[in-house]
Amino acid sequence: MLTRRHIRVKVMQCIYALTQSKDDSLEKQEKFLKVSIENMYTLYLLNLSLLIEVQQMAAKQVKLSSKKYMASATDAYPNKEKFVQNRVLAQIVGNTRLKNEFDNRKLKNWYLNDEYVKLIYKEIVESDIYAKYMTSASSTYELDKQFMLQLFKEIIAPNEKIYEYLEDDKLTWVDDIPIVNTYIVKQLKKVKEDQDDGFFLPRLLKDDADMDFAKKLLTKTLLNDAKLEKEIEGKTPNWDKDRIADIDSILLKMAICEVLNFPSIPEKVTMNEFLEIAKEYSTPKSSIFINGILDKLLKEYKADGKLNKTGRGLL
Repeated sequence: MLTRRHIRVKVMQCIYALTQSKDDSLEKQEKFLKVSIENMYTLYLLNLSLLIEVQQMAAKQVKLSSKKYMASATDAYPNKEKFVQNRVLAQIVGNTRLKNEFDNRKLKNWYLNDEYVKLIYKEIVESDIYAKYMTSASSTYELDKQFMLQLFKEIIAPNEKIYEYLEDDKLTWVDDIPIVNTYIVKQLKKVKEDQDDGFFLPRLLKDDADMDFAKKLLTKTLLNDAKLEKEIEGKTPNWDKDRIADIDSILLKMAICEVLNFPSIPEKVTMNEFLEIAKEYSTPKSSIFINGILDKLLKEYKADGKLNKTGRGLL
């Protein structure tokens, strides 16, 4: 679920939090990194549980509308239960392993804050996407999947109220929300009618090596801060270090650390990854600035025989 780029961003966030708080506790930062990564999975599960709560609210509305004295938004459609019975949605709702994971993590956010469920449900039933789906006579698994995809991409994922709620719940989720939503979209695209329950419970990290990579990158960058600072200063003689943006400084230190301490990762991969992160998280000119410094350092390291790269490399 998490790529190496996401992991690098998590490490960057930890180092930034440390520099802002002036807390030099390495153990505390390692714990923060681990929790931050694990919380990303909680966010993924929360978004899936929102789909379940919306489906359950829709089911209640259908039940109420069957009583003649209660009218609802579903009354105008030939099959009032079409949304409730959506095959992809039913896979998520009926997933026992998923439900057990919700219970284990005590994820009752939407149950306790059902105003957000009502808000999403209202937007759904008032949308053209819903109207088109509910009035269509066609009913196939593929059409159900396309409907859920469109619903998630155009109504649920961009919802500002949901975003604000998640941001207030955990500040680290601000950067995680787009990643998690993109992953859910990929899952919805790939899901099949005969999919096993484990499909919606992917591994957060590919393997233990990813967490080892995260911890090693964090600790080596922090423990060698003074040395890495000098490496940067040597390539920016006309720059006062206070003029270098905090994020740029962190990304440069992390990139240098990775180049020198991770022989299985090609230097080109390291360079490209950190330039992309800089484009997203720092100033418009940061990637150019970082590229110039890293390019000089890489040439110097190669000439001095400091690079000892092996293997195919990992992203």
